[in-house]
Formats: sequence, structure tokens, C-alpha cells
Amino acid sequence: MIEAPDLSYAALAPLLFVLGAACVGVLVEAFVPRDARQPVQVALALVGTVGALVTTLLLSGTHETTAGGALAVDGPALFLQATIAGLGALSILLFAERGLDPARSAFVASAAVPAGSPRDRELLTATRVQTEVYPLASFAIGGMMLFVAANDLLVMFVALEVLSLPLYLICGLARRRRLLSQEAAVKYFLLGAFASAFFLYGLALVYGATGSIRLRDIREAGLDGGGDTLLVLGLGLLIVGLLFKASVAPFHTWTPDVYQGAPTPVTAFMAACTKVAAFGAILRLLYVAFGTAEWTWRPLVYAVAIVSMVVGAVLGLTQTDLKRMLAYSSVAHAGFLLTGVLGLGAGGEGSGLAGTMIYLLVYGLTTIGVFAVLTLVRDGDGEASHLSQWAGLAARSPLTAAVMTLFLLALAGIPLTAGFTGKFAVFRAAIEQGAWPLVVVALLASAVAAFFYLRVIVLMYFSEPVADGPTVGVPGVPTTVVLAITATATVALGVLPGAVLDLAGQAARFVG
Repeated sequence: MIEAPDLSYAALAPLLFVLGAACVGVLVEAFVPRDARQPVQVALALVGTVGALVTTLLLSGTHETTAGGALAVDGPALFLQATIAGLGALSILLFAERGLDPARSAFVASAAVPAGSPRDRELLTATRVQTEVYPLASFAIGGMMLFVAANDLLVMFVALEVLSLPLYLICGLARRRRLLSQEAAVKYFLLGAFASAFFLYGLALVYGATGSIRLRDIREAGLDGGGDTLLVLGLGLLIVGLLFKASVAPFHTWTPDVYQGAPTPVTAFMAACTKVAAFGAILRLLYVAFGTAEWTWRPLVYAVAIVSMVVGAVLGLTQTDLKRMLAYSSVAHAGFLLTGVLGLGAGGEGSGLAGTMIYLLVYGLTTIGVFAVLTLVRDGDGEASHLSQWAGLAARSPLTAAVMTLFLLALAGIPLTAGFTGKFAVFRAAIEQGAWPLVVVALLASAVAAFFYLRVIVLMYFSEPVADGPTVGVPGVPTTVVLAITATATVALGVLPGAVLDLAGQAARFVG
């Protein structure tokens, strides 16, 4: 007789909010008239994400497992779930920009129309919008929140698919540059399928070596069995699958094309939320299942961190498209984040977990802010993402240039910005655990990466505006809210980071 697992609905409340809103959104697509769907879907998605954020805050201090031990509701899970829910709400606001004028929306009017056809060109100015993006985004956010709380490998794999499949779809829904967008979606899908296969094969090997898929059982079996070759191979394949989602070099090849081809609000969503989810899963896998067997994963993470920082910083210098430049910036930041992963010692001591969570928060906020500014600078084909089009932007719109400068300085890790706080936290954690050579490489890579951020600032302030250059649009209420929140947080977390550092430190003490 199969017994039903115990369920704590209070502990599951954040997931229930987001996934419930996604399911209701599907019903809205079926029963609500097309003209009324946009505001209803935006409201539903915001209710789901904001409700999830509030419930994670109310659950602060909870330390338990639920769903038969398959989900951990502990400090790191709640901190990362709150981060994903907050960043998801900001992303939904970017999706909703120009909702009052659907003809200017970033999303296609009808995804079923062949790209480049007469009907497709006609729909460029249509007032219709493919509103399925909102429930799809809600499902992705729910998958991400499940990903960081998964306490066994099978749930983690299911969460990986739940967060990935909606992203593959919404990457191909750009209103302009349709072929580029659809190409990005196909590349993301094919490479994502390989990554899922790696993860699933690694799961099978770990189960064969330990007889369990539960993270705590794997930890105990690893201690008893010593250096089991099958276990090490399985761990390697699991990490490869997760590093793909985190866009860590050399598993980053999808990143530049997908960042460039996807609708800019979707790019912001992927760059911020998917990074948090992927690293949250990496942290839980390594710290809970393999925390006392560091010799199995520390050398691999050490090498991959160096490769990611070098590849991201060097190739970022060669980019002339702002979205591709930010893609390689994401690869470099993934390497910086891995220095925090190395900052947790055997048994769980060290500040690496707290430092990495802080970095994920500040990177997510800054990244969404950068892409929000990017949506405002437009030419006839949509966003003006070529660097040459940003020349002299400060003369056209001083406020837009100033906000963009703030976010770029934060990404570069300049003091008194949130980016400096994040880098200081992960670098200090790595030094505490003896990984100071990696920190030296990270500092050199940061100096190289700072050049391509500063290049944009120099273009905006010290170059002559191009003739017939792009226009700087007036942000609507959704984008204004996003910019206000992200800019304020970028300054506040750089000047007065103490409260959030303490919160992350407290959360890191309670790992399920």
C-alpha cells in the first residue's frame, strides 16, 4: 500500500502562488476575449510573483522538509525563492511595457504566422499581443523556485524541465527580427536538450552508485563508499547539466545568440532569474549531497571558474552589439560566482553560501536594470543594440545615460555600488578557504571586463551623436517602476549593504 507523502501547504505556499497563477492564466487564454487578456494576464502574473515573494518572507526562519522529504524549506531555499520571485515580478513588468499600445510591444502578435510573410509584416503594427507569454513566464518562475528547493535529483530534473520548456518558447516570440528570434529559440532548445540529457544520465549513475536520489542519502553513501568512480562520473555529468543553465564557459555557446535574438524583456528575465535558479541548484547539489567530499568537485569548479572568467572578459572586448556584450559579461560573472561556490569548506563552514546568494541578488537587480534601459533606446527595427548607436546618448537624454552608467559601474564592481558588495562577499569567502590564486585571476578578469563597460560610458558621454540616431523613448509606468527599484537597490546595496548581508548570513546557517 502506497502512503501519501506529508504535505505542508504553508511551506509550499510560494510555489502554489506562482504555479496557481500560471494555471489560471492558461484558463484565461481559453475563456477570456482576446482584447481583455493583456491586463488580466499581467495582473495574474504579478499576483503570483508578489504573493510568492510575500509568503517566502513570512516563512523566514522555517527549517523543514515536505512532500515526503523531496523539498527542503530552509534558509538558502527561501532566500533564493524570494530573489527569484522579486526578479520575476520585475521581469513581468518589463513584459507588460507598452501594454496600452500593443503595436509597440516586444512580443509578436501571432506566433503561428511564418516569419517574413505578408501577414507577418502586416501584424507588425497590429494591436494583438501573444499573451501566452505571461502564464509561460509564471510556469518558468515556478520551475525555478522548485529548482532551488529540490531535495532529490528527480525533483530537480522535473524542475529543470519546467523552467526550461517555457523559456524555449518565449525566446522565439519577438515582434521584430523574427528569424533571429526563432533561430535563438531553436539553438536554445537543442543545446538545452543535450544539457538535460547530461543531467539525466548523471542522475542514473549517481543512483547506480548510491541506490538513492535523495541528496542526504547520497551524502551518506558517498562517505561510506569513499571514492566510487561511478559516483564521481555521475557528479560530473550533473554539474555539466547545471553549468549549461548557468551559462558557464565552456558550456556557454548558446548564450550570445539567445541573448541577442530573444525579446529584450525575455533576455532580462533569463539573464537574472535563470542565473539565480541554476546557481541555487549548484549550491544545493554540492553543499548538501557532496559537501564533505570536496575532492570530487573542487578541482573541476576551480578550472571551470578560471575558464569562464577569462572567456567572458576577453570575448566581451570584441563585441559590437550591446546584448552580445552583456551575454559575455554574464559568462564572466558566472566565473565570479563560482569563486563563491569554492568558499564553503567541508562540513558547511565558511561564508561562500551567503556570499554567493548576495552576488546572485545584486547581479539580478543590476542586469534587469541594464536591459530595462536598453528597451528605451530604439530605432526603426526595435531596440538599438549596436554600440555605435549609443554614441552621444548623454546629449539626447542625460537621465537615461546616467542610469545606464550606474548599472554598468555596478556590473564592473565599482565601490559604492551593489556590484562591489557582491564581488567582495564571494572573493572574501574564497580567500578564507585558501582559493586566493583564483581570486587573483578574478581581479584581473574584473579589470579586463571593466574596459567594455567603461567603453559604453565613454561612447555615451564623450562621442558625438550619430546623424539620424536612435530615439530615446519615454518609459511607461511598468519600466519606470523597474528602473526606480533596480537603481535604488543598486545604490542602497552598495552604500548600506549590512542588513542584506546579515540576512543572507542567517539564511546560510540553516541548510536542509
